[in-house]
Amino acid sequence: MAAIDPELAAALTRVAPGTELRDGLERVMRGRTGGLVVLGHDNAVEAISTGGFPLDIDFTATRLRELCKMDGAVVIDSKTARIVRAATQLVPDPAIPTGETGTRHRTADRVARQTGFAVVSVSKSMHIIALYLKGRRYVLEDPGDILSRANQALATLERYKQRLDEVSRSLSALEVEDLVTVREVCATLQRLEMVRHIASEIRAYLLELGTEGRLVALQLAELVAGVETDRELVVRDYLPTKSSRRQRTVAGALEALDLIGPSDLLDLTSVARALGYPASHDGLEANVSPRGHRLISRVPRVPEVVRDRLVEHFQSLQALLGASVDDLQAVEGVGENRARHIREGLSRLAESSILERYV
Repeated sequence: MAAIDPELAAALTRVAPGTELRDGLERVMRGRTGGLVVLGHDNAVEAISTGGFPLDIDFTATRLRELCKMDGAVVIDSKTARIVRAATQLVPDPAIPTGETGTRHRTADRVARQTGFAVVSVSKSMHIIALYLKGRRYVLEDPGDILSRANQALATLERYKQRLDEVSRSLSALEVEDLVTVREVCATLQRLEMVRHIASEIRAYLLELGTEGRLVALQLAELVAGVETDRELVVRDYLPTKSSRRQRTVAGALEALDLIGPSDLLDLTSVARALGYPASHDGLEANVSPRGHRLISRVPRVPEVVRDRLVEHFQSLQALLGASVDDLQAVEGVGENRARHIREGLSRLAESSILERYV
């Protein structure tokens, strides 16, 4: 799963709705004068700036609007706190390749490539705001359109999360009965990855929405709570053990899952390969036993270090489920009270998992 580029994310945050910079850019667009704004200033920017007026004044939306009435670019500092130059002609290296055709857009693209700073171009004729950064052109859309798509993505995420919960409950019941196959493990990881892909798309919308995306952000946080933890626990439970020195680590398996594309994710053998199992349909039917990380994590008030010691001591979930209070006390950090708490907690979890499967 591709991560959002940090520099692009930072630039989109600066021009998101609710910021004074976005207010100023929209004022320029409504005024139909056009504009070119460099979002940063250093020696590289100064070297390609000619003419205009050197300034050092506080940034405000109204000042940006008035300064864009003049020909030339406006240069502001990287914190969007000060306006450094106005009515400045930018002369970037003409040898820098660009696919843009209009003068303002070509200049914006080349300046962004040459200086590394984001550059915003407000088109007078097309009535759009475009952000240029690192060779990319990103058109800033109307917040209402983005919000509509974000809500659609949230509805899709909710459906996928419901399916993930069903698959997860089924896996828990099979774990208690020791009937898990590679297929069930990969199906659970597949659903976890699908949820993460949709959540990543919604986070990209949130960058553009700014303050308009507060409710979407709250709903997203609620839907994906615990997903990253569950993903790691499943991998820790089922990572194959091999004698080879090249055995895949938990971090390596998680990274391999990250690299699976949306189309490949539909094939469970791709998930099996990322986890370290044979990538064949026959291999999906092989029986596997969990170590117990996932189930023991659902017992409340048990520190992570104690959970790891329990799994390391008993080696399998079945051995952990069959352990008595005295057996549990043999593990470092588990006293009599905690042992009884763990024993009762595991029994309740096992019973509820079976009931959910057959009732």
